[in-house]
Amino acid sequence: MAVFNLFSKRQKALTEEPSDILIYDKLPSPFRVQVVHIINDAFGTFVGYSIDPVEMLCKEIHDILCREYGLFDLNVSRGYQERIEEHILREKDINRVLDSIELCFRAVAKVITSDHNYQTSTTRKLEANEAIEELNQRFKEHAIGYQYEDGELIKVDSTYIHSEIVKPTLSLLHNSTFSGANEEYLKAHEHYRHGRNKECLAECLKTFESTMKIICKAKGWSYDEKDTSSTLIKVCLNNDLIPSYMQSQLTSLRSLLESGIPTIRNRIGGHGQGSIPITADDETTRYTLNLTGSNVIYLIELSKL
Repeated sequence: MAVFNLFSKRQKALTEEPSDILIYDKLPSPFRVQVVHIINDAFGTFVGYSIDPVEMLCKEIHDILCREYGLFDLNVSRGYQERIEEHILREKDINRVLDSIELCFRAVAKVITSDHNYQTSTTRKLEANEAIEELNQRFKEHAIGYQYEDGELIKVDSTYIHSEIVKPTLSLLHNSTFSGANEEYLKAHEHYRHGRNKECLAECLKTFESTMKIICKAKGWSYDEKDTSSTLIKVCLNNDLIPSYMQSQLTSLRSLLESGIPTIRNRIGGHGQGSIPITADDETTRYTLNLTGSNVIYLIELSKL
């Protein structure tokens, strides 16, 4: 179902100051209701089945959440679909609501699109891509700093950076050739969303190194699986991944790459912290995530893989 630009929305847009400030600690009630509408339209309703496929799918989601949270039930609603909906509508812990949304849309994208029972249902109003598109539009509409990309919810810090760095990076890494690096980059974003900044930095370095190893292997360049980022950068440069005529103009490129992601990770997230705990702040972690994405885009585009 299309997102309608109602009169009330147009009036609100005229009176409000434009802002790129996103919220992360609040999910407004109208947004939660809209998400439930989207999920219901994507799941559909089945009539004449002894076992309702939607209810069984919701039971799987419900049981995953309960096991991970150490609960027997999310709430006392009668059916499993109702329990998931109530959880999205009433739960106070924002991350737990986002957990439910992520699992539901992962089911929409993977299970429903591949299961014959769901494909032949006449009551579904939204296809998977339509449901995901509307979810992301609703996030933007309410200025909530998350987007659903490649099977996971990604924390968005700037709409420009998200569209120019994060999405292109995920698009390039989605290529099966880079599946390992893609998994690591998604893990980095997952750690960041949950405030696990040191773990995020570690995954950023893994993504960066994996990308170079994959390029080296595909190109037949000699390297060792144990090589560090510094050695891998030298291999890429020595094999003219960056054309020689550009290297002469970018004399600081090696220094930039070597002193970027690896240094931040090693100094903040990679070694013993001694007697004084080292804090990986959000600003540095966010910068490293974006730097990782920019470097990955640059290297993959140059590799032509």
